Amino acid sequence: MRKLLAAIMLLLAVSIVPFGNSLISEETSTVYKTGEYLKYEVSFLGVTLGWITIDSEGVEEWNGKTVNKASATMKSRDGIPFVDLYAEFEGWMDPSLSYSHHFASNTKDGSSWVYEQYDINYDKKNIEYRKWRDKQLEEEDVIENNKRVVDGTTLFFIARQYTNMKRSVTIPTLISNKIQKTYINFHGKVEGVDLDAVDYEVKTLFFDGKADWEGIYGLNGKFQGWFSADEARIPIKAKMNVYVGNVDISLVEWKRGGWQPPKM
Repeated sequence: MRKLLAAIMLLLAVSIVPFGNSLISEETSTVYKTGEYLKYEVSFLGVTLGWITIDSEGVEEWNGKTVNKASATMKSRDGIPFVDLYAEFEGWMDPSLSYSHHFASNTKDGSSWVYEQYDINYDKKNIEYRKWRDKQLEEEDVIENNKRVVDGTTLFFIARQYTNMKRSVTIPTLISNKIQKTYINFHGKVEGVDLDAVDYEVKTLFFDGKADWEGIYGLNGKFQGWFSADEARIPIKAKMNVYVGNVDISLVEWKRGGWQPPKM
């Protein structure tokens, strides 16, 4: 379940441009807004499996660099057999929302807590990885890297930055202590979708793609997503394939000033 919901977090966010080329904008994004709060329900055939929340915490300094801080929480619903998930993720990203600087996660694993962190050193061309279990160092590694990469939290915001790009892209993504690839097709296609939280059809931009890895529960990497067709580019809905079928992810709560999902 932990890998499944982590994959869902990826699905909500994986739409980004290839790193290290001219498509990367160094300008500060207007998508990121301090104080923004988003909550998503994860369900299968109408049964709620859990929830994902994302908070935009504000501008900070990290190793002498100005960064945007964001955090995410994943929690399974009480009473689901064989599932007991609680995980917290934190990401420190460049203000352009184009690449990550630091990432940390704290995940419940049975009766233990597993803490992981990635220090991305672009000047040294490497990524330092460390993993603790119940505060005892369990694993550490140095991953060679000469590209700009993103973590799962940063992905959420990069997707919003480039949703209307109208082209296909390849993404270097930090997943499970490896740099893996995700393929995204930005169609720039406007579609109306139903959302239980409002009584009208929401105007969205559609995209789809495939993650070049396979996860737990038969996750095959294919996904679809619908982001709000406005300047906020907030993910409204998403779908992902697992062995039982399609898992649905829907926006259920939000706080972003006076923002409301745009009408079709």
